[in-house]
Amino acid sequence: MSYATATAATAAVCAPPQPVVPSAAAPRRPRERDRGSWLRFSPAQPLFRARAAQRLAVLAYHGITDPASFGAQLDRLRRLATPVSVPDVERALAEGRPLPPRSVLVTFDDPDRTVLRHALPELVARRIPAAAFVIAELVGTEKPFWWHEAAFLARHGGRARMLPGGGSPDRVLALLKAMPDPDRRRSLAELRVSASRRPPAQEQLRPEDLLTLREAAVTIGNHTLGHPSLRRCDEATVQAEIAGAHRALTGWLGEAPSAFAYPDGGFDERADAVLRRLGYRLGFLSDHRLGPRLPAHPLRISRLQVDSTTSTRRFDTILSGLEPAVQRLLGAQA
Repeated sequence: MSYATATAATAAVCAPPQPVVPSAAAPRRPRERDRGSWLRFSPAQPLFRARAAQRLAVLAYHGITDPASFGAQLDRLRRLATPVSVPDVERALAEGRPLPPRSVLVTFDDPDRTVLRHALPELVARRIPAAAFVIAELVGTEKPFWWHEAAFLARHGGRARMLPGGGSPDRVLALLKAMPDPDRRRSLAELRVSASRRPPAQEQLRPEDLLTLREAAVTIGNHTLGHPSLRRCDEATVQAEIAGAHRALTGWLGEAPSAFAYPDGGFDERADAVLRRLGYRLGFLSDHRLGPRLPAHPLRISRLQVDSTTSTRRFDTILSGLEPAVQRLLGAQA
């Protein structure tokens, strides 16, 4: 059975007959676990698992809120997959030799101190390497991530000329992400001035923490200076965001980073050119896909989105590529 046929069969076999759409106030986590449960027992799952054995799965986490669940996921990787490192991927590309079957690379975007406190012990205990893509201007500070800050300010009366009055935090974030970068920064500054409260501090990783992670086989990568949507930036800002973070990380680590993750998850030609000039060997997207065991485009490597609270059943369907395939099919039909 071809991949396209398997995908179509999956949608027909696996889709629940009458999907229930929760209200806006309903929590989303139970729905995610249910989805993982019924897909896990789909007859298409073995087909996708067999296909995934010949693909590279790069898992993209953020902060770790459930260390026990994260540890269970790593246990499954140890049983079902072959964990690999960023140097392993770079070596495979340099030698033109595909990675081993069932290769999986664990990565973290926007790593905060939960990655140091909760993820690192679980990784070290199982001898699993990883990569962490750092927002350079937050290192050594107590600044919140800008999207957390914007949501907080919106909940506390923050206003901006380019944002509708009374918009929900989700709506405000969607509008900010869609703005050209100068407008986003200007609107965020206006939210700070007009909100009735300031957001709580968030302790970020320190330069010495980056060295601790690296010593434990966690490669430190570039995630720009301030996490803008590069596609909303002009060329000078793209250059400054990537090169500025590159200089900062080189200073802290004593060596230049060689891996980059796009902060908005999507490929940008101008960023690609900057990365090539700076000598980057790997670049990672956030497109919720598996990739080839020998990446065809080293600066455009696919990743699967996963969370530390993801149930083990759903985790299996993500790792096999079944859930991402169903998501793409349902999205195309919507």
